[in-house]
Amino acid sequence: MRRSRGRVVDVETAEEFVRRVADGTSSLSGWRLSGIDLTNHSRTLAGCRAGGALFLGCRFADGDEARVRAEGALVFPQPPDSPVDGYRTELYTARELYGAASYRDSLDGRAYAWSKGRRSQDSALAKALHDHAIDQALARWVSDRDLVGVMGGHAVERGSPGYADAARLGHLLGASRTVATGGGPGAMEAANLGARLAGAPAQAVDKALAELAAVPSYRPSVEAWAAAGFDVLDRHSEATETLGVPTWHYGHEPPNVFATAIAKYFGNPAREAVLLQVCNRGIVFLGGAAGTVQEIFQDACENYYADESAVAPMVLVGSDHWTRVLPAWPLLQALARGRPMEQHVHLVETVDEAAELVSG
Repeated sequence: MRRSRGRVVDVETAEEFVRRVADGTSSLSGWRLSGIDLTNHSRTLAGCRAGGALFLGCRFADGDEARVRAEGALVFPQPPDSPVDGYRTELYTARELYGAASYRDSLDGRAYAWSKGRRSQDSALAKALHDHAIDQALARWVSDRDLVGVMGGHAVERGSPGYADAARLGHLLGASRTVATGGGPGAMEAANLGARLAGAPAQAVDKALAELAAVPSYRPSVEAWAAAGFDVLDRHSEATETLGVPTWHYGHEPPNVFATAIAKYFGNPAREAVLLQVCNRGIVFLGGAAGTVQEIFQDACENYYADESAVAPMVLVGSDHWTRVLPAWPLLQALARGRPMEQHVHLVETVDEAAELVSG
């Protein structure tokens, strides 16, 4: 992917670098090269003046880094010991995060273990650089999409009625919107599953639900839980786009495999804020506990102060849960009263009603 702004030229692949140089470029001044492996392109690099260029997380053949620095380029190497690319330009995929037989040895498992290790200035910088890169990649990914969020409890197990409802909601929404979730297990996984299969008939979702019920939770085995999800994906080549935004802050809860794009953060506050922000077509809140309640009122605060043209629907599903078990609805109603958001907050009983409110 390439973007140009004035004299700034963003280059994110080796192929783009080689092509631009072949087209006649002789000076890299104003170039910003991110995460490119240049070890096999030493001759191409040598044919350019590097002064004024910025190399972020690039790899060089022996001697090339010292040469471009001497010519006046700025070089920011990958942070030491970090298992993740601090300058990545794309969101994650589930295959990338789980690409090992053992979850402990996977990129996701190693990143979580590293994030919980000894803190240092280097590790803090690495996390900040990584999350900034994810911010940029996510902004590009959502720029031309209409997103609806589905929030709900992480503890909802496969095989339960609540899981089936969330999957059906994702399936309904995915037909006209891009579904975004927190990217974890439970209702989040179910909504991503339903959305991913939005191009398939409802019977395909029912079959997937029956298959997944054999491994209801990621405990005691993340490997078995993820493998069951990949088995479902292997039988469905079609894939409607759907987004997951998880965090290594809750790394003991692994990311679900059904999101086609995964924006995984180290910092949870930034992750929470951006997840709500990208849902420009509204959010459906299924039954949940503290995390879901936090998301309701974080979203309510955004809508409370928003201009009427920027207010997005908020739909709470389950009157008993939201008026008696965790009575968030009365407070939400009180906050909304007399505000532009008042007509955009809803309490419904079924996921079918919720889908109708945010699919139009």
